[in-house]
Parts: sequence; structure tokens; C-alpha cells
Amino acid sequence: MEVLGYRLYYFLGVGGIGMSALARYFKHYQKTVFGYDKTAGPLTRQLEEENIYCHYEENVKGLEIILSKFKKEEVLVIHTPAVPTSHAEYQYLSAEGYTIMKRAAVLGEITRQFKAIAVAGTHGKTTTTTLISHILKTAGINCFAFMGGISRNYNTNLLLGDADAGQTYVVVEADEYDRSFLTLHPLLAVITSADADHLDIYGDAGHVRESYELFAKQVRPEGLLVVQKNVDNELKLTGRRLIYSLNLDTEYCARSITIENAQFFCDVQSPVASLSRVSLGIPGLHNLENAIAAVAIAQQLGISAEVIKGALRSFLGVKRRFDYRVRTDNQIYIDDYAHHPEELRATIDSVKQLYPEKKITGIFQPHLFSRTRDFAEGFAESLDMLDECILLPIYPAREKPIEGVSSEWLLAKLKLKDKKLLSKEELLEEMKRKKRDVVLSMGAGDIDSLVEPLETILKK
Repeated sequence: MEVLGYRLYYFLGVGGIGMSALARYFKHYQKTVFGYDKTAGPLTRQLEEENIYCHYEENVKGLEIILSKFKKEEVLVIHTPAVPTSHAEYQYLSAEGYTIMKRAAVLGEITRQFKAIAVAGTHGKTTTTTLISHILKTAGINCFAFMGGISRNYNTNLLLGDADAGQTYVVVEADEYDRSFLTLHPLLAVITSADADHLDIYGDAGHVRESYELFAKQVRPEGLLVVQKNVDNELKLTGRRLIYSLNLDTEYCARSITIENAQFFCDVQSPVASLSRVSLGIPGLHNLENAIAAVAIAQQLGISAEVIKGALRSFLGVKRRFDYRVRTDNQIYIDDYAHHPEELRATIDSVKQLYPEKKITGIFQPHLFSRTRDFAEGFAESLDMLDECILLPIYPAREKPIEGVSSEWLLAKLKLKDKKLLSKEELLEEMKRKKRDVVLSMGAGDIDSLVEPLETILKK
């Protein structure tokens, strides 16, 4: 059945950023949408306000009541790998023969009907996806967008277009986890980075690179790949492509980069039409590089230089991506989703460039035992760039503990003298005791639950 042909859409893991966007999409089309998630959070609360019912216990009896109102062929179950197949509701739905699709497969089906613009990368993809979406909306181009974060311009992870208006684009974040992005066949694609990650899935860096190469081959024959210079060097790529970088000699790159009032300005070199005096609404050299990729895509769609510059200037960023929570003369607090060594390095380096005279305190919650084990040396090197490091216990997500792998073990690898391991409760008490110049919280786990309490403390 066509993916919009069902009446009930039941989500296992509805609180995930990608799953919640799909839930909103089907709700937009007046479908009945229900979902399970392990815990309630800001996203699930928003979904419930939008009349998407969510529950937080494995409740087969309750599920049976919901399903009793629909024929089996009218129900589509959408599943994320973050919810194990041992889950009681999954087991029931599978045994009863309900149609179950992975989130990535559903997104792939949706994008087939549009001209897809897909952004992949170990890091940088969420900001780049959201930037491209904002430029298209600013230019008045009809598009949908499935973003991997909450856009500050629109306060959502889903932008809606008119599917019946003829030429319609869809901008999607192409997730490499579980090889999800191989369900996509984009007209235009971006690869921002291809560093090794998710080695619990891929096994080694070679298989990560192979997966990105397969993704690149799925760009439509008449399409185009926009790829970062280092990625182009690392991968075996064929087909039509444009190369970009921050400041290397590539087709798209930045020239004359300056910092004024903690904001970056530059000229953008382009084979189509170069842009002068470009400013981005959010800080960070890594974000400037993301913006260059977005410029390349926008110019392929014929968007003018002035519209692009205006969109970049008005871009407010993505929640939890270099997200200023406190910004006064005597106190800076930035929250960021960084959870890979290269992401930590880019974020910390940008903060150091913006505030070279200030002492930087980093709070980091490692995400996954396997990632901590696989990249321990890289984490230590990146965290050693801080003036002070506070580690939280590892957030396990879907994993069980690995013997010998812990935040204590990681802390011992840091050469930094000013370092400590604290619980969440101890952290909040610690932050009350002493003022810090610049505070930077980082991680992809439930560290986001500390952002508002930290903001309240630091504002005082």
C-alpha cells in the first residue's frame, strides 16, 4: 500500500527526532497517530499538544484496545532501531502480522514522490539540512523538510509544502546509522564528513566509508553531489560533483574570514556567482563550512546571491547546536549536541576563537559505551583543549555496560589537570559554588535535561 494509504500510524520510539517528524507529517494528512517511547520529554510533550497520543510503558493490552478500532490492513507500524525487537509491543505486533516498517524505509517512500535534497555526514548534517531548508523557504520555493533537530526559525523539525503544486522539493537529513540513508535516491546530495562512527553497526572505518560511497552512487543520474574536500579525498567517488571546504582552494570556499562581535564574516568563492560580505546568524567555523555547502545547493536551484545572503543572515540555528543559552558581558553558556571527538574538537575550537581571553569549562556526557571505547583517545585529545573538564557518567542509550569502559576510565586518559567526574546532582551544586567565564555543555544523551537548570543557575 502507498505510504499515505493507512488510517492508523503507530510509532515505536515516537520521541526520537526523526520519528517525531514523521509523526507530524502523517498527522498533517489527518491520519490517526499514536506512539510509544521509553520516557517523556520536550518532544513528546509537544507531540501530545498536537493531538498525537504518546505513552511510556510497554502496554500490550492498551495497544489491543487502540488496534481494535482498525482493520489490520489499515495499520502501519513504524519502528526505530533504538527500540529493541524484544520490546513487548513489537513482539505482539510482529506475531499478529501487522505491517512494520523501519523509519528510514518510510522516509524513503515519502521522498520518492518529490525532488529530494539529502544531507549526509558524521557531523554537520543537521545544521546543513536546516540551513538549506531555511534558504529554500526564504526564496519561496515549495518544499517539505525533515530535519534532525528543532529549527529555531520555525520551532519544529518538520516543514510542510504543497504536494500537489507540481515541482516540489523535500530536504532530508540522511542518517548513516544502521545504513538508513541507503533508502534515499536524491536529486541533490551533500556529504559533510565521513569520519568513523557507529562501529557497533559497521565494525570498522572501512565499512563506514563503503556505506558513504554507496550513498553517493544513489544520487540520480541527472543529479549532483556536493562533497567536502577531505571526504572527496577519502572516498572513491564517481559522477558529477562539486567540492567545497572552509578555506582550501576548492570550487566553493570562504575567503577573507573575520570575526566581529563574536560573529564570522567572509566572502564565498563560487563557480556560479561569488558572494561578498556574507554573515551567518550563528557562530562557529564549522558552521561557516556548513553554510558554504548550503550555498552550493542553493545556487544549483537558481536562488540569487542576495536571497541566499539574507537567509544566512536571518538563520537562528538549531536547538542544541552551538545553542547560546546565556550571553551577557560576564557570562556565556553554550549547549551543543557534540558527541564524537571531531565534533567536540570543532565546537571547542570555535569557542576558543570567539573568546580567546576567557576560561572555558566543558561539561561532557559520553554517549554509548561502545563509542566511548572506540574513540577514547580522540575524546581525551579533544577534551584536553578545555581549561576545565567535568565529565558525567556514560549515557548507555540502547547498550548494556562494557566491562572496563566508564567515565572514570576516560577521565584518567585526560592530561588536563582541572578535571572531575560528577553526577548530575553534584554538577548543579558545583556550578552554584563558583562562577565560570564560559560554560559549554556537550553530549547526545539526556544531558539536555540539565540545560534549563544550568541556564537558571548561570543567569544568577
